[in-house]
Amino acid sequence: MDFTLSNDPGHVVEADRAHVWHHLSQHKPYDSGVDPRIIVEGKGLKVWDIKGKEHIDAVSGGVWTVNVGYGRERIGKAIADQVSKMCFFGGTMGTIPGANFAELLIDKMPGLDRVYYANSGSEANEKAFKMVRQISHKHHGGKKSKILYRERDYHGTTIACLSAGGQEERNAQYGPYTPGFIPVPHCLEYRSQDGSTGEAYAAASLKAIEDVILREGADTIGSICLEPITAGGGIIVAPTGYWEGVQELCRKYEILLHIDEVVCGVGRTGTWFGYQQFGVQPDIVTMAKGVASGYAAISCCVTTNAVFDQFKDDTDKLSMFRDISTFGGCTAGPAAAIENMLIIEEEDLRGNSVRTGEHLKNNLHALMEKHSWIGDVRGMGLFAGAELVTDRDSKEPVDEKLVAAIVADCMNQGVIIGATNKSLPGFNNTLLFAPALIATPDDIDHVTDAVDQAITRVLG
Repeated sequence: MDFTLSNDPGHVVEADRAHVWHHLSQHKPYDSGVDPRIIVEGKGLKVWDIKGKEHIDAVSGGVWTVNVGYGRERIGKAIADQVSKMCFFGGTMGTIPGANFAELLIDKMPGLDRVYYANSGSEANEKAFKMVRQISHKHHGGKKSKILYRERDYHGTTIACLSAGGQEERNAQYGPYTPGFIPVPHCLEYRSQDGSTGEAYAAASLKAIEDVILREGADTIGSICLEPITAGGGIIVAPTGYWEGVQELCRKYEILLHIDEVVCGVGRTGTWFGYQQFGVQPDIVTMAKGVASGYAAISCCVTTNAVFDQFKDDTDKLSMFRDISTFGGCTAGPAAAIENMLIIEEEDLRGNSVRTGEHLKNNLHALMEKHSWIGDVRGMGLFAGAELVTDRDSKEPVDEKLVAAIVADCMNQGVIIGATNKSLPGFNNTLLFAPALIATPDDIDHVTDAVDQAITRVLG
């Protein structure tokens, strides 16, 4: 068969329509003349589709990934130089960028010591779950194997990660799930389960976690896996006192604290990692997305030496962590991650996340004053959400089809925003914002102006 790569727009669109299976997408409209959208170029905060239309990307690659923005030639050059010299070796051996990035990363994470490389957030979380299960068998007779997770949190797409996922629509139809994963209630103060607020709600949320621990038996629970700020579940920042209480429960009941930083990590909230906003000391931290800003595939499962040392027993051939991630051995990931982290430092993008993130929240609050459809604004750094309701007193969610229409209207204006979708039955009603950490106040104004117009057109 003769085959020639083509950049002809019509050919590319038809090849995509015929052969590509897109993520999280219903393909039926493509059968009736709707074209799949093809993104061909990015620079800074902007991307262009194959038809030449320019967009401001307010969700960092659609899934909160491109933290340092598009078109970073130094990252591309670092990848090319590294893979030309040494592209890959399985993780049973080390590599120069792997060693160097691990050292650079651990420097940003006081109290943590070891980096295990993989290639996606789901995979990093799988590694953490396996570590907990193996520790249970090796040191607790197999009993301390349960893993707690929180409603509305999301940890990935594999069956085990879905088993630890608190989003019913993401999970639906993929069971039966992996046993031993136990939910605890969410901590969204806006939708307080008992009507309490502030520190009282934090206390109630912590009591709900402890009730689960006591019901299941603390001696059966190995870890609790939490997002520092719930992302796709609606941008949820826990109330004051919550995280200190979680840490106390983990220490009281000897439960490992596993923080999933796949979205919040690497500067998104203004600190290197989201958990650092709350003064907690995790035992395991997982990350992906912004680690290399999408320039290469990389994820990390980072642990304390206290966790790592439980796998060092050369009298037992099964005691080592018997796991491998093939593409955790790809050198492009850590090579890109080094440059990514240096860019964030050199350009003070964490500081910009704080400053410009405040501008984003102020703009969203201004929209809230204008539009009664916005019931709540929340977030931290360049990571924010606006929950849409039909009535502020009842807090009834706006129909998700109307939320989707607002997102589509913004897209038509050349602004890409996100929304909770295919996640929470009846509560897919929060607009989501996570622009690259290079965003300026003018960029934010452009985004929120588009949202203003979209809400007016769609909801009136």
